[in-house]
Amino acid sequence: MYAARVRAEALALLHRGESLSAAARATGVARSTIREWRDGEPGTGPGTCPRCDDLPIDEEAYAALLGFYLGDGYIARAARYSFLRITCDLAHPGIIDDVVDLLGRIRPGGKVFTVKKSGCVDLQLNWQHLTCLFPQHGPGRKHTRRITLEPWQQKIVSTHPGPLLRGLFHSDGCRVNNWATRVVGGQKKRYDYGRWQFVNHSDDIRDLCTWALDLVGIPWRQSSWKTISVSRRDAVAALDALIGPKT
Repeated sequence: MYAARVRAEALALLHRGESLSAAARATGVARSTIREWRDGEPGTGPGTCPRCDDLPIDEEAYAALLGFYLGDGYIARAARYSFLRITCDLAHPGIIDDVVDLLGRIRPGGKVFTVKKSGCVDLQLNWQHLTCLFPQHGPGRKHTRRITLEPWQQKIVSTHPGPLLRGLFHSDGCRVNNWATRVVGGQKKRYDYGRWQFVNHSDDIRDLCTWALDLVGIPWRQSSWKTISVSRRDAVAALDALIGPKT
């Protein structure tokens, strides 16, 4: 009978991509035992899939999680299941809580694992049906392949563009404070103003961001080849209210 700490250590090694043999050597636990622990984890079995079984899905949560996936997420394949990882900055615990909540709403009953790295954490969900829900998955980095939404995804995003924007801007975006000077009455005065920026190397993902901004009526401009900026004061205020702060 092993302590819970030993089991947690072995499973954490597997979640980081280590093999059964490597986990066995590191913990001193037999490979067969670690395999049983792995196979008995909740959320790794086939279960039911909203796409395969024509079941309802939490569309608002899905739209937001799609944004996080397109921004800072990826899907990979393990021996018995796929896993989705969303990378979050440790400086924004509110966003970490948001992503954990979204993963739980998309996969009720599934366990969310954390893989800590330097300055950030990967939030991981294991499920065989992840590629059903995120057909944008494919070999190579997202900016090197086409990223287009399926008709059913377009319908969800058209209904919930705000959550998609929250996922995009809270993963690959930032809110910065800019300033400018202007001469008024012969005196130079400084003006400070906020700006949201979304930075992504994928033309397709930037197009999805601007499409969603158009859907909610927020003006934007492309300030560089990889950057979408929301700079007008009223537009920044509207985006603030729609997606909330990065906390």
